[in-house]
Amino acid sequence: MPVPSFPTLPALHAAYADGLAPETVIAETYRRMAEVDDPGLFLALVPEAQARAAARALGSFDPVTKPLWGVPFAVKDNIDVAGFATTAACPAFAYLPAATAPAIARLIAAGAILIGKNNLDQFATGLVGVRTPYAVPRNAFDPAMVPGGSSSGSAVSVAHSLVTFAIGTDTAGSGRVPAGLNNVVGLKPSLGSISTRGMVPACRTLDTMSVFAGTVGDADAVYRVMLGYDADDPFSRALPVPPRPGACPPGLRVGVPDGVSRHFGGDALSEAAFEASLTDLKTVMRGETVPIDLAPFKAVAELLYEGPWVAERYQAIRAFIEEQPEALHPTTRAIIASATTRSAADAFAGLYRLAELRRAAEQVWTRIDVLIVPTYPRPRTIADLTADPIGPNSELGTYTNFVNLLDLCALAVPGRFRGDGFPSGVTLIAPRGADGLIADLGARLHAAADLRLGVGTMPVSLETAGQAHVARAQGDEIEIAVVGAHMSGLPLNGELVGHGGRFLRAVRTSAEYRLHALPGGPPARPGLVRVAPGMGAPIETEVWALPTAGFGAFVAAVPMPLTIGTLRLSDGTTPKGFLAEAESLTAAQDITEHGGWRRYLEVRQAV
Repeated sequence: MPVPSFPTLPALHAAYADGLAPETVIAETYRRMAEVDDPGLFLALVPEAQARAAARALGSFDPVTKPLWGVPFAVKDNIDVAGFATTAACPAFAYLPAATAPAIARLIAAGAILIGKNNLDQFATGLVGVRTPYAVPRNAFDPAMVPGGSSSGSAVSVAHSLVTFAIGTDTAGSGRVPAGLNNVVGLKPSLGSISTRGMVPACRTLDTMSVFAGTVGDADAVYRVMLGYDADDPFSRALPVPPRPGACPPGLRVGVPDGVSRHFGGDALSEAAFEASLTDLKTVMRGETVPIDLAPFKAVAELLYEGPWVAERYQAIRAFIEEQPEALHPTTRAIIASATTRSAADAFAGLYRLAELRRAAEQVWTRIDVLIVPTYPRPRTIADLTADPIGPNSELGTYTNFVNLLDLCALAVPGRFRGDGFPSGVTLIAPRGADGLIADLGARLHAAADLRLGVGTMPVSLETAGQAHVARAQGDEIEIAVVGAHMSGLPLNGELVGHGGRFLRAVRTSAEYRLHALPGGPPARPGLVRVAPGMGAPIETEVWALPTAGFGAFVAAVPMPLTIGTLRLSDGTTPKGFLAEAESLTAAQDITEHGGWRRYLEVRQAV
């Protein structure tokens, strides 16, 4: 059985279920590495015999207890893995860790097979990928272009399908810019949701591990294995697990940079690619786009290298830079050493300024649920960086530098290519904890862009993007279908949200229901009734998940003449849902012809 051309998690597991041996996948991984022949990708490799032994040790195929069974992956070399030196791309800094970082240990325990440790911009300081004393990783599409950083080797390894996923880090865009420059997905999770213990810090208050993968579905699956509170990490937070992809609600409000806020460095090809991605966005969302002035976000971004956070980078390696400054890459040393010109008063001034700007940014989030921006303004060449080591790097962070400072989550998704055949991409940004929401939208957007995975030939579809399943309730949740004022954006939706509800999916009923507008209100309410075969029609619903306790409290407040029964939906599921007593229909208006409550409200408003 052949190894999939791009080893996505579903493709690998389907092949394993049909008898493919993980040792064969590992052998193919090393063959592909030799074929790519990029000496800048890995700073250390697991010997092939050792990786094969790890594959054999997995035993029988078991994707339930080991959700990453047989999946090859790589780790950025500023994260500890026992048995390998952690260099942070600085040979004089290298040390041999006593233990593997907990987040990486979770991946290995879930069945993933480590292949090696990736190159990076030294001390994770840079967005270009060329600030390394080792060979510079080559951009997967054009070696004249920078690969992006600081997680350069991680992104390029995935783009060449050498590994299914790679773990990077992200402080100012290091998990997103290289993804956009190499046509892969880059997931920057909510801060604190993944333990950063065992990771060489850049800015501890802003750092997170990130995930590079071919698809959003794979990145999301890896994230779910890694996330979890770590009491031994002072920056870990017990954040709720976000819903899995499939939870993109109707009525979504997506912020789009207004004309003044868009910056492409005069590159018409990048601008056109972004516009094409916005066209795709409108085909996959059920909601509205909202023009947004990014001024407060850009002001926050400027603080990253003009405020106290440069001093935080200095503190992260203080003993080393003070003892061996000459050991640092010249550009890295110039940036980090500039912190010595700042005072404690400057640090507080920066914190105060951030607090002011955070308030301004919070106002934006009252108007939108998600923000979409270009992942980078325009690609930059190696020659550009040779001529100016700082300017192009700063430009690449235009749409990334503010995210961690504002405690937002983000997802870089491949988008429509530029007219010259070079990859572009967009980044979806949302408040902390909305990782599942942007994963759902990102998977749909990736599938709509009509792309291939990385530099390979495997097409992206809803299935390969990780969006082909039906979102369902989990754990102690109960599904409930709503058909009227409790739907997203309507007057009573707050009752669902207040009881811990989360949106799962929009789906019609089977064709055996009729919908009526009941008398009374406000708010106006519909009544759904099941009728004899051939007498009904499909009616639009939204299915939400409520915790058991929340479900009980919610149902207890349902007034007559509404009741809660079991609905039959067109996707084959049978959640609990709203029905109406037959007696209430005497004075009600039959509105079945509209197909749903939203359409009825639109028609009524237009009259």
